[in-house]
Order: sequence, then structure tokens, then C-alpha cells
Amino acid sequence: MGRTVICAYRPKRGHETELLGLVAEHLPLLQSRGLANGHAGCRMRAPDGTVVEVFQWRSAAAIEEAHGDPDVQALWARFARACDYVPLNTLPECSEMFAEFDPLP
Repeated sequence: MGRTVICAYRPKRGHETELLGLVAEHLPLLQSRGLANGHAGCRMRAPDGTVVEVFQWRSAAAIEEAHGDPDVQALWARFARACDYVPLNTLPECSEMFAEFDPLP
């Protein structure tokens, strides 16, 4: 059974463009490894620049597998240099009845 996740990445100062590139790489890499299913993900940006990504892992076990994949780990290390992972409830939009974000390609 798939596991849908919503991730929020707040870019570190000067890393906004880099973060957008990393997010564009993320789901295709997970899918190429069979870790995420073929569902199209969704990427969006909050007014403060935080990027929100929604995608579906293939399974709970796939999440664990990702932690042993060197290419996924390398990508996640680049994420760590470019952004902070933040809880959704820190985004003001998430306190609204209908949270609105700008779509990303």
C-alpha cells in the first residue's frame, strides 16, 4: 500500500534556486529506484519561499529502502545543505480552511 507524504522545505538564504532544482530531481530519482510509485507528484511554493512537495512512496518498506540507497542519500544531503525541513503547521497557509500555494513546474 502506498504512503502519501507532504514535505515542506524552507530554503536557506541564497539557496532558493538550488532547492527548486533538487525538488525537481527528487521524485524522478525515487521513481527510478522503484521507491515511489508512478503517480505524478505535486510541487508548490508558499509566499515565504517554502517549497511543498506531495508524492507517494510505493510502500512503508520503500521509505526504509531509501535510507540505504546511496544516490538517494546523496540527494538528501544536498537538500540538507540547501534547506530546512519544516512542519506543515509552521506555514501560515496551513491554518486556513483552504491552504493556497503557487504551483511549480
